[in-house]
Amino acid sequence: MKRFWKEVRVDAERGVRLDGKPLRTPGRTPLLLATEALAEAVAEEWRACGETVNPGAMPLTGLANAAIDRIAPDPALFAAGLAAYGESDLLCYRADEPEELAARQAAAWDPLLDWARHRYDVHFEIVAGIMHRAQPPATLARLGEAVAARGPFELAALSPIVTISGSLVAALALIEGAADAEAVWTAAIVDETFQADRWGRDPLAEDARATRRRDFDAGVRLLALLSPARSS
Repeated sequence: MKRFWKEVRVDAERGVRLDGKPLRTPGRTPLLLATEALAEAVAEEWRACGETVNPGAMPLTGLANAAIDRIAPDPALFAAGLAAYGESDLLCYRADEPEELAARQAAAWDPLLDWARHRYDVHFEIVAGIMHRAQPPATLARLGEAVAARGPFELAALSPIVTISGSLVAALALIEGAADAEAVWTAAIVDETFQADRWGRDPLAEDARATRRRDFDAGVRLLALLSPARSS
């Protein structure tokens, strides 16, 4: 789509208007944002467009569209999909060797699991290797409740954080302020970092990781824009 507008502004309902016309989602629903800060950030993405619209350069718009079109009609269903990551959370699957990798995993992952144990009063089954081991039903239920309590825009923000990191626990620590984005990202790429340190850098892997980091950062930024405390 070529750029057809000159003026971008936010209206009183936290909608974005292009030359006075309301911006709509792909599902043709008015794009009404959850906070003033988010509305301004989305508007800025549209102001920054060149001659053509590049959706890849407008991550907040994309996440907002998802919140309205995909999540809001059935938040419980979407939340259940994210909660399913608790069944095979990255933090619960450890290397038994080499010792250096196991130590790095413990240093990055144990604080997050310790927080979740105390926060939700749950137990985690820790596995050496990649063979699946079921987590206690009570653990999955409590983690699921924590996700289900979030609204559509928060769920949209959590989605890339959970799916990219592979950890529901780490994402919950982030949204509740128990860990910052850098700690969660570092935890998510412990194995990759170890391999790069041992065997050298792989340009293709680094490009793929940079793409994942952009999507991860978009979710983190959306969370910040939904919370005055985070965005201040």
